Amino acid sequence: MKIAIIGATRGIGLAMAQVALADGHEVTALARVPDRLPITHPRLRVIAGDAQDPDAIARVVAGQEVVCDCLGTANVTKTISMFSRCAENLAKALKREQLLIAVTGMGAGDSKGHGSWLYDRVFLPIVLRRIYADKDRQERIIKSKVARWIIVRPGFLTNGPRMGRYRALTDLRGIHGGRISRADVAGFMLSQAKSPQFIGKTPLLIY
Repeated sequence: MKIAIIGATRGIGLAMAQVALADGHEVTALARVPDRLPITHPRLRVIAGDAQDPDAIARVVAGQEVVCDCLGTANVTKTISMFSRCAENLAKALKREQLLIAVTGMGAGDSKGHGSWLYDRVFLPIVLRRIYADKDRQERIIKSKVARWIIVRPGFLTNGPRMGRYRALTDLRGIHGGRISRADVAGFMLSQAKSPQFIGKTPLLIY
């Protein structure tokens, strides 16, 4: 399978590249600074470019079966638009048969209010509000303009190992927080790339 990854230099994107390559797939990664990608592989192709550039997105998407949007940022002090701009570019570049698997997070869309007390009342509205305002825009664009999509909302992320045991929830009644490793998020995304079960849905991933 041909899998494109946007945001592959670290975090979930890097974990996704690693599990996809280990599983025998061809991976095309978009990276602003290709030298920051800490892995090499004969089946790994790296394209230099910015996810906010429509031409770069068009190049990385071309010929792919599955596109994984794993963009992330540590910027919590400035207005964020990278997630929604990337989503707009993807909506224009993707063909109807291509599957988009996009990572947002707990607190995006209708998962808001399902974190812990501290997360819902302090971190999300104060620390992360700019990021999640744009993640909300990202989700709306994907849902309205992309034909085949899965939006993955991980819980609190850890650097733990890939366990292969987690919950993918679309009914969030009674859910208030939860953790998941980046490796298990990547494992879930790979499973959906190979045999999608959540097209048009927004599964929340927690242990």
